[in-house]
Amino acid sequence: MKKTFSNTYIFIYSAVLVVVAALILTVVSVSLKPLQTKNQQAETKQMILKTIGVEATRDNAAELYAKHITENGDYYTFDGGIILPLKGTGLWGPIWGYLALDSTSTVVGAVFDHKGETPGLGGEIATDKFAARFIGKRMDTQAIHLAKNADHSNPYEVDAISGGTMTSNGVTAMLAKAYDDYSKLRKEATE
Repeated sequence: MKKTFSNTYIFIYSAVLVVVAALILTVVSVSLKPLQTKNQQAETKQMILKTIGVEATRDNAAELYAKHITENGDYYTFDGGIILPLKGTGLWGPIWGYLALDSTSTVVGAVFDHKGETPGLGGEIATDKFAARFIGKRMDTQAIHLAKNADHSNPYEVDAISGGTMTSNGVTAMLAKAYDDYSKLRKEATE
């Protein structure tokens, strides 16, 4: 004989199941939060170190960071230069990175990342190949910008991402903001 359940029973059973599942997910989320924060901090330190050519793992990132990097509020310094944080918006969400400049305002390293850009298009900003385009470019009298068919002899132009116009525009905008901030820092240093 087949047992049937009333609508009230099904509703209460479903509600209890949802509450128990939500409680379990909340406990797991809260308990993992410190580990997530630690991993995010390690990843940030790895990115910053990468701009100056120091490869780090999650295990040694904090030690290498303390050895090579000094935090100065909104920017970072290393022996011989400055690292500018970059924050902006791509096509599908946040984009960010770090740009290392030597004492002559020449780019010695760059690293970029994104939250949800399209793989093979805007997502290309997270590749070493894209970051390498910035090496040797300058941030002294103007910001670096991305351009279609960039003039490689121009120290302020970098090839835009083919098929990634919105992401390229986002990178250009965050470089312009970083240039403005960097210009203010340089002006304050000379006063």
